[in-house]
Amino acid sequence: MSGKTYRILLLCLAWCVTAAAQEPEMPMPGDFRDERIYSVITSRFFDADEENNYYNYERIEKGDPHYRGDFKGLAQKLNYIKNLGFTAICITPPVENRGGLDFMGFNAYDWETFEPRLSSRDFTYADLLKSAHSNGLKVIQTLVVNHCSNFGIRNHYFIPRLPLKFYRGTLKPAWPYVFNFGDYKHKFRMNNDNPCAPEWFKDFRYRDPWGAGPLKDPVTGATFPADDLHPERFFSTNESDLQPDWFHREGWLAAGEDLVVTRVQRAHLDANSIDLATDNWHIKRFFAKVVKKYMDLGVDGVRIQYARNSDRRDLVHMVELWRQHKPEFYVFADVAPVLDGFGKLTGEEPSELVPWWYTRNTPSPFEPDLAGSSGIAVMDYPLFKSFASNLSMGHFSGIGNIIKNDWLYADPNQLVNFFHNYDVGPENGNLTRFSGETWKAACAYNLMWTLRGVPMLLMGEEIEFMKGMPQVCVLPTDLVSQTGKAYFGDNLTDTAMNQTTAHALAQHVKRLNQIRAAVPALSRGSLENGNEFVSGISFVRNYNNAESYAVIGLTAFIDQDISVSRVLPGNYIDAVTGESQQVATDSRTLNFSVKANSAGIWVLAGPGKIGADGEFLR
Repeated sequence: MSGKTYRILLLCLAWCVTAAAQEPEMPMPGDFRDERIYSVITSRFFDADEENNYYNYERIEKGDPHYRGDFKGLAQKLNYIKNLGFTAICITPPVENRGGLDFMGFNAYDWETFEPRLSSRDFTYADLLKSAHSNGLKVIQTLVVNHCSNFGIRNHYFIPRLPLKFYRGTLKPAWPYVFNFGDYKHKFRMNNDNPCAPEWFKDFRYRDPWGAGPLKDPVTGATFPADDLHPERFFSTNESDLQPDWFHREGWLAAGEDLVVTRVQRAHLDANSIDLATDNWHIKRFFAKVVKKYMDLGVDGVRIQYARNSDRRDLVHMVELWRQHKPEFYVFADVAPVLDGFGKLTGEEPSELVPWWYTRNTPSPFEPDLAGSSGIAVMDYPLFKSFASNLSMGHFSGIGNIIKNDWLYADPNQLVNFFHNYDVGPENGNLTRFSGETWKAACAYNLMWTLRGVPMLLMGEEIEFMKGMPQVCVLPTDLVSQTGKAYFGDNLTDTAMNQTTAHALAQHVKRLNQIRAAVPALSRGSLENGNEFVSGISFVRNYNNAESYAVIGLTAFIDQDISVSRVLPGNYIDAVTGESQQVATDSRTLNFSVKANSAGIWVLAGPGKIGADGEFLR
């Protein structure tokens, strides 16, 4: 069956060779194009130390503490990640957090202290970094600069509220909290030890563990414990009390405001996330100090979470300060758009809230190339959002419509490609882990590993972990163990490891990593000469004027004959099958067959077949 028979769209788009692509490349700071990233939720990955396990006071399930995995457990399983062929790990924020459900690390209380619930007596975050580097793995640390916890910032700022151990209300504590919501592991049940707190507050840190009182609220004059309590004094923040050099004071983000730039970037996200004044140099200097500490420990880069909620200019200023200390420091941003991710150029979403904007310095939302690179890479949300209507359905249609907008980004090869993110999956609504047939996921990985951009896999994807389950808790009765954030470590025990590594997708990802590592064009090459078919897609990757050159054909659901014209003449070898053929100067056409759900990766003067055949690459 000829590829020409099925060809329904010929796309030049951004797939053509440009004059700029022929010039010597100038990589941006923190060049991560050659990396392959494995993303880890540290608290749910692998438990090597039961002593640091901890239950948050929401959604408690005995036997499954929210803080279960730890730095030591992650270090013990680095070989698993390395053997899959990854070169870097991206971990959830490792700093100390406070909140009702803070195991993901997104509500920082102390950016200068690493989370004790992830640390062990004999193993610290610094030890994890050393272990990763000794295994040849880089470490990317997720960082939230947009907000802090509603406890304030230890040693810097106390947000006035009452100690939780005095709360008596409709929200009832469950085991192991028993009598109150104070820290059940602390002798005096205090979970706020901020030295900036007033003396009356600090006094209770060392007495009255059961909140028997009396405690007189200095704001309302009420005495606690009491049945007619003011719950906002325990759980809410009066923003008029906040100092503007630390915080924005513009209220809370409301439903329907997610397309209003000033609201998204200056309002508090929720009661547990108090918006920092990132436009204030006080905050920028604060983060320059803490990120310098991470660099000195050996962190190779950061992933900025909630980037959309901070003005691009503020993030660019921060990154410039960081790179004064370490010019090669890698930074990518998680800019999660509401719509298609292309901004005003294609729809109604403001460009100031979409990924491409954060890669540029342009002052105009309508002229991306008016100015050069911001030095920040981004996650490719437009590609991810397209998966719901193509690869999740088992075909490649519409991928070209995403690629044609690559000109928007400062450097498309620095995009981070993903099939799952912490809270979202690739199907309609983006609410669950992928539920479809395994071959469809394999096709998605074939694309992500051969297309421009850096591939990133979320822990568990390689074995279809929690397939089809919600990515976040929604109903009050939902438990973490029933979501995509369930504990993964049971799959990494000595007994389970053979079955885990033998999974068809794990073997598939491992081989894709081997091929990508051996063919520089797949990570660094310009994207050229693209075509879509009913059952597949083809394109060329050309690095440094054919220093490395590969012709790629991907298929889904049926075997496919593919013909790619206008390629360079010479001898090609398929990295998947090992077959070879000569392309003549007069024809400049490469004809090859690809089995259903597989790939053809024909490399000019290539190294030969790479890796062993599996269920999806054969």
